[in-house]
Amino acid sequence: MTYDPASANPLADNPLQTRDDMARALRNLFDPLRPYFSEGNARVRLDGAAAHFDRAAADLEGFARPLWGLAPLGAGGGAFEDWHRYAEGIANGTDPSHPEYWGAVNGRDQRMVELAALGFALALVPEKIWEPLDARARGNVIAYLKHARQFDYADNNWKFFRIFVDIALDRVGAEFDRSLTRQYLEELEGFYIGDGWYRDGNVRRIDHYIPFAMHFYGLIYSTLVDDDYAKRYRERAVLFTRDFQHWFGADGATIPFGRSLTYRFACAGFWSALAFANLEARPWGEIKSLCLQHLRWWKDKPMTNRDGVLSIGFGYPNLLMSENYNSAGSPYWAFKAFLPLALDADHPFWKAKETPPAEASAVIPQKHPGMVLMRDGGDVTALSSGQENLQMRFGTEKYAKFAYSSRYGFSVESDERNFAGAAFDSALAFSDDGLHYRVREACSEAKLAGDVLYSRWSPFADVDVETWLVPSAPWHVRVHRINTPRPLQTAEGGFAIARRDFELDRLVADDGSAHVVGEADFSGIRDIGSTARRVGLAQKAPPNTNMIVAKTLVPQLRGEIAAGETILMTAVLAAHDKGAVAGDWTKPPAAPDLAALRRLVEAEGIRVSAIDAPGQMP
Repeated sequence: MTYDPASANPLADNPLQTRDDMARALRNLFDPLRPYFSEGNARVRLDGAAAHFDRAAADLEGFARPLWGLAPLGAGGGAFEDWHRYAEGIANGTDPSHPEYWGAVNGRDQRMVELAALGFALALVPEKIWEPLDARARGNVIAYLKHARQFDYADNNWKFFRIFVDIALDRVGAEFDRSLTRQYLEELEGFYIGDGWYRDGNVRRIDHYIPFAMHFYGLIYSTLVDDDYAKRYRERAVLFTRDFQHWFGADGATIPFGRSLTYRFACAGFWSALAFANLEARPWGEIKSLCLQHLRWWKDKPMTNRDGVLSIGFGYPNLLMSENYNSAGSPYWAFKAFLPLALDADHPFWKAKETPPAEASAVIPQKHPGMVLMRDGGDVTALSSGQENLQMRFGTEKYAKFAYSSRYGFSVESDERNFAGAAFDSALAFSDDGLHYRVREACSEAKLAGDVLYSRWSPFADVDVETWLVPSAPWHVRVHRINTPRPLQTAEGGFAIARRDFELDRLVADDGSAHVVGEADFSGIRDIGSTARRVGLAQKAPPNTNMIVAKTLVPQLRGEIAAGETILMTAVLAAHDKGAVAGDWTKPPAAPDLAALRRLVEAEGIRVSAIDAPGQMP
């Protein structure tokens, strides 16, 4: 082979155990960017793909995002040879007369996002990027930041971006209206739900933006500023730790869920921010393990292009799963994981011996994100109900499936007119023409009753579905009560597992069940008592649809339902154990009592917080 995708990964040969290892990882990830800096060093253009914002803003993104890791490296005394690029680039990018000028902010603008990284760096390492500037350049930087902050920032985590600009302006001695800082701090308070959980704006979704944005910025703020807000951020982070630690498997993988997954190991940013803030929310050995073990999970993933530049994608290069706001520089938010480099080598985070968190309960309900987490064999599965994202590409797949797995991820679909060939992993699809299809996109109701999730949803305006998700580790059970005025075709999928070349996998489809056995994994789905007949299908899913691996197999159940009421009862199993085919697969859970499930939800059901966004009620 002339090109080994995994060997192009700059983390491939790094043990990622020590402070020096992390510093080397950061430098190795940055090095491939050097050839793409512009002549005046103000822009970094990595490829020709576009985002919805203009090219200058995309080039600024490629320039600025590495600062989330480089600034801590510099603050901790780490060697870095390219600070001159950043000093020169900042001077030229904010100079309206320079050909590499970033362009002025004019209303809500992507530049607002990237200026937060610049503000963070100005506050953390002014000796690297501020003190080298002459008086004219300093004046341009201040003018640029002050101009940007006069506009209204998006009503979500973006409000922290102006706060970081304000911190920088304060550190460099600029005069500005500080009342606006206080206003945004107070408006951010409106996003807090409780128990350490926020929502990222007035939306019905609670995803990785809570740890790698809301808490990440709050913990940095609490380190740079001492006020009542800082104290609140620290107290909430301690509470959040209790839940978020369960989103990670024993191998360091987190549950891929929601948007912006191309930011990859930014998912370790929360643990890194705890270290940066010197906040021992868990024993230091656990925080260190959660952070570094997640970074190590990425070592063998083909996540870069041939030259080592981080690609858009998750486990591999994949534009299909991207958001409209992802430019080629977007993945470098992953550098948020490197905050601990700001700490001295003798900090308890670095001195502690890694200790994985204690074994958790097999089933962990979490009412705010509307999830029931199941742990089996070191992997984590999140049963999910109550979240939605109707505004962004593949928002349905990213938020509204029945289950998400740290090992198997989830899939986006590649063609809305491909009912016959779609993946439908962890989803129930309906079609009235055999071509187009609808799945769960939004819930009119979502409740958690003990460890059972309930949702009510409508794939079509005239079709009503109630779904109960019941953990039965290592299985989970789905019960669907469907009322439709017309016949419909249905397809329901289990988990997607890696598919090998040369047709080496075992695919089995029977009446009422299907299972697939790959190189290391098993995935199966069984009908356990439906009122309609369904047949199994071992689906070879379209390539490049899954988050983690490029080729997958998905076991499905397919059938037709008549007009009126239909009950579908499904049991799903996936395991990192080929032997499951002769073990757990032969011992499916019993069909639950639907009447008992209804009574349980009626008596004990509490509304999932995610669905209760103010102003977003159905």
